[in-house]
Amino acid sequence: MRASTAVPTAVLATGAATLAYAGLYERTRWTLRRFDVPVLPPGSRPLRVLQLSDLHMTAGQTGKQEWVAGLAALEPDLVITTGDNLAGMDAVPATLRALDPLMDLPGAFVLSSNDYYAPRPKNPLKYFRTDHKRVHGVDLPWQDLRDGMTARGWTNLTNARGELTVDGRRISLAGLDDPHLKRDRYELVAGPADATADLRLGLVHSPEPRVLDRFAADGYDLLLCGHTHGGQLRVPFYGALVTNCGLDRQHVRWLHRWAEPSPEHPTGTWLHV
Repeated sequence: MRASTAVPTAVLATGAATLAYAGLYERTRWTLRRFDVPVLPPGSRPLRVLQLSDLHMTAGQTGKQEWVAGLAALEPDLVITTGDNLAGMDAVPATLRALDPLMDLPGAFVLSSNDYYAPRPKNPLKYFRTDHKRVHGVDLPWQDLRDGMTARGWTNLTNARGELTVDGRRISLAGLDDPHLKRDRYELVAGPADATADLRLGLVHSPEPRVLDRFAADGYDLLLCGHTHGGQLRVPFYGALVTNCGLDRQHVRWLHRWAEPSPEHPTGTWLHV
């Protein structure tokens, strides 16, 4: 299976020079990366999955909106968004316009902290303290975003299970609300993933090991997450300093094996952040 991820986010690092670089350069360097994930039955034709995460959209970011809309030219079979779509009270119409060409395709989503609350400026050094107080902005109109996506046929997997038939393949899915806000309720999706499906996908915004382990134990082939921005604090040529979640720095971005294959689950579980 080929998975593509599009993550238009800034990468913050310590030091005035690197902060300026991230703020002025990388925040507009929308990036598409491709990974081949060996999770389909042997001999299967490829399935193209486009994952969007951490758009943090504002109404005035027309360049980002055009870039997101242009991803429809990739002709993915399935579109997944793993949360943090919004960054302003007026961002929902612009976000839905950006997603509009993609919503002609099968899709599924989960919501997360920056769908519910606007971001607020904070000292990035706070990320080094695991007990730092969460700072939320004003409530965002997340219901309008949810309703706009479901009206076009996308499946809401926020603490829910679902199933899609995509390119003739049956996909079993489960998703959680944001563990970063402690809104996840795994008991609502718990139980073995459908062993008869061609693919089993788990979605959650913040890749907390406590929920990743439960997805893996239930037999999900691939877990799709966001949140970390490749390291909420990151230094060029070194990597992430902190992940802002329970995930270790080595898994902070891209594709990794989370659980090894077993007789019950021959593909194991892959994790993409």
